[in-house]
Amino acid sequence: MRALVQRVKQARVEIGGEVAGAVGEGLLVLLGVRHGDTPAEAAWLADKCLNLRIFTDEAGKFNHSVLDLRGEILVVSQFTLYGDASRGRRPGFTDAAPPDIAIPLYEQFTAELRQSGLKVATGRFGAAMEVFLQNHGPVTLLLERDATASPAASAP
Repeated sequence: MRALVQRVKQARVEIGGEVAGAVGEGLLVLLGVRHGDTPAEAAWLADKCLNLRIFTDEAGKFNHSVLDLRGEILVVSQFTLYGDASRGRRPGFTDAAPPDIAIPLYEQFTAELRQSGLKVATGRFGAAMEVFLQNHGPVTLLLERDATASPAASAP
């Protein structure tokens, strides 16, 4: 499971010109699910996003998390995070999980975030979406938890 996490001043996702979800200061999380991912990866990645210290303190150091800030989180499903462009010019997406596997894990991930009490907005899984953001920093990190990796290799 992969999450492209961006620290934002604000972000929104539109579907067909209508706002599906919007947040103020906090995180935009683009989430990709791959074959073999389990609820354990969703829980680990949600915890990592909530506690990731990428907001600055008074000294300008990355010492605060979105939880500390009481920020907001926008989650957008993005199977293209598992695009493979290593051969040819058109990416393949065979590593991305199909909707029957990905949707429940996407929903679990967002549910885990919501348990924190923070505002969590979403797009709509599988929809053609337009994402607008004001990246703060910019700060962008790729987080990954591979279900096939040893637990020690991806410990929090």
